[in-house]
Amino acid sequence: MTIKPFASSGDLEQKNETLEVLADGVYAFTAEGDPNVGAIEAEDFLIAFEARATPKAAGDWLTELSKHTTKPVKYLVLSHYHAVRVLGASAFFAESIITHENTKFLIEERGMEDWESEFRRMPRLFREPEGISGLTHPDIIFNDRLEIPLGGQRGNLVLEYCGRGHTAGDLCAWLPEQKILFAGDLVEAQAALYTGDAFHFDWSTTTLDKVKAYGVEILVGGRGAVVHGRDSVDAAIEQSRNFLKTMIDQVGDVYKNKGTLKEAFAVAHKSLAPQYGGWPIFEHCLPFNVQRLWDELDGIDWPRIWTAERDQEVWAQLQD
Repeated sequence: MTIKPFASSGDLEQKNETLEVLADGVYAFTAEGDPNVGAIEAEDFLIAFEARATPKAAGDWLTELSKHTTKPVKYLVLSHYHAVRVLGASAFFAESIITHENTKFLIEERGMEDWESEFRRMPRLFREPEGISGLTHPDIIFNDRLEIPLGGQRGNLVLEYCGRGHTAGDLCAWLPEQKILFAGDLVEAQAALYTGDAFHFDWSTTTLDKVKAYGVEILVGGRGAVVHGRDSVDAAIEQSRNFLKTMIDQVGDVYKNKGTLKEAFAVAHKSLAPQYGGWPIFEHCLPFNVQRLWDELDGIDWPRIWTAERDQEVWAQLQD
């Protein structure tokens, strides 16, 4: 039997990348559904948010950013541990790398496996992978909230843990003065969610409730365009919540009725595809999403590690 390749493995066309100035000294870099990154200026340094998959990909972002500011990167903030978010860290020459304590643990527990897994799943994101110097290890760790003074009239950047969601360690970067939030992959804007390492029940309830409570006016999600305006931001949050709750309802019904994983995948796909099917990473992610939710229903709280071999096994099991 011929096994279909991963949905994203044949997606090799480069996306158009756009730098948007969100406020004085606040920048977002989006790429038509590829992972978003950003930067915030302090008086004499920069804070970068996310690192991209390779130093080359990170360098392309930094080249565009240098057209607006030449301040050095003092802090590199990583919202979570996935390879496409962290392995380009060396390009920033940051004084310190900041993560949540759970992200530090996940890098140490499964960073090498995740690197191989994501490289095979989404090779286009790994521009010049030979430039990766190794796993990215943070040196500033926190477990709840960390504030970085920006100086002058800029206020503070608030890094905060909103609860278990996309992973066990997702953090947000909040600018209260400007009401701008970098949400990482806790929220996507017209892009499907990846939930292969997620905590669906926490994420869809208390975690997104906390994100919504910020009262955001400009949202930079993990993927998709920057969202402007409170109503549009709330809609993006509810779009992400609806994706999760639809999965929970549909997969949960199959599980309770003693159906199979493949049946659960089929009903989840049928329910989600009308709204989300044409959005980035939907087909690529859904098999892994359903498997993780099935594990949660089985009582497996801590996500199992995705290896290249397990990726292929799950993908093959759920193909027609």
